[in-house]
Amino acid sequence: MKKSAVVILNWNSRALLQRFLPVVIRNTPSEVDIYVADNGSSDGSADMVEAEFPAVKTIRLERNYGFAEGYNIALEQVDADYCVLLNSDVETPEGWFEPLAEALDADASVAAAAPKLLSLENRDEFEYAGASGGFIDFLGYPFCRGRILQSVERDEGQYDDAREVFWASGAALCCRMNVFRKLGGFAGGFFAHMEEIDLCWRMQLAGYKVMIIPSSKVYHLGGGTLRKNSPGKVYYNHRNNLAMLLRCAPAGQRIAAILLRPFTDMLSAAVYLVCGHPSWSWAVVRAYADFIGRHRQLSAERKIIRAAAIREAHGVYKGSIVLRYIFGKHIYKGLEL
Repeated sequence: MKKSAVVILNWNSRALLQRFLPVVIRNTPSEVDIYVADNGSSDGSADMVEAEFPAVKTIRLERNYGFAEGYNIALEQVDADYCVLLNSDVETPEGWFEPLAEALDADASVAAAAPKLLSLENRDEFEYAGASGGFIDFLGYPFCRGRILQSVERDEGQYDDAREVFWASGAALCCRMNVFRKLGGFAGGFFAHMEEIDLCWRMQLAGYKVMIIPSSKVYHLGGGTLRKNSPGKVYYNHRNNLAMLLRCAPAGQRIAAILLRPFTDMLSAAVYLVCGHPSWSWAVVRAYADFIGRHRQLSAERKIIRAAAIREAHGVYKGSIVLRYIFGKHIYKGLEL
């Protein structure tokens, strides 16, 4: 087995660590190092880990750098060939780790592999954040095998084939570390949300594959750090999705997004307002304002990323997942990529 590690980035999630860390320790092979990287918590998380879980290594960051840059900094201190980036609210059953490492062992072109992500609260359902592997449509909207927009399917083994996907969830993502570092890790400016999709996109542009390995499964609570459907989540998802498109998309897709995305996003903002969520509407507006303010920087990053690209990414749906959903197709089955 390659030298491997599990790295949990924590921010004020003491209760989650106390709940889930014992299971991670019990069901992860003993030769795999387990780290908790503390992102400047104020709830005593790092002290608790050192006192209650002495076998776990701790990395202390002086402040909250966010998910993206927090992992970038923490992983500089981890000596491993493979690292599973694991959320603090994930339950790992027996046998979860080995299939991920085996997938990277078997094919040097696989840069990242992820387990099937199931709901901790409804264990026979997929979990929203990644289900059984993710894709995007032509305008950049993400969806999964097992989750289209807000519709989540029951897991009946219908997506249990290991296959190449466009992206895999950062809730549990096994990365080949030499590739992660070669590509500069996550986009630190994203702070949180969409950073794993951006990374998976760049991995593919560099000639690597991202795989979903459903023989490994984990259970995700979700919303452990940033509350679901919060204005912050809306803001980061919109801002970072636009940034990702500008950084990574080929010219045709980027132009289509420039022309159409403002219309669809402002329509979403209007719906939020009508439904009584003005803070969500304002979050969309703020996302666009910040995106425009960072356009020059993002364009410079795009030149570097696209200049180094040796192929286009696999798994972009040429249509609109939103229109498909509106016309009643709420499951992945029948959508071939």
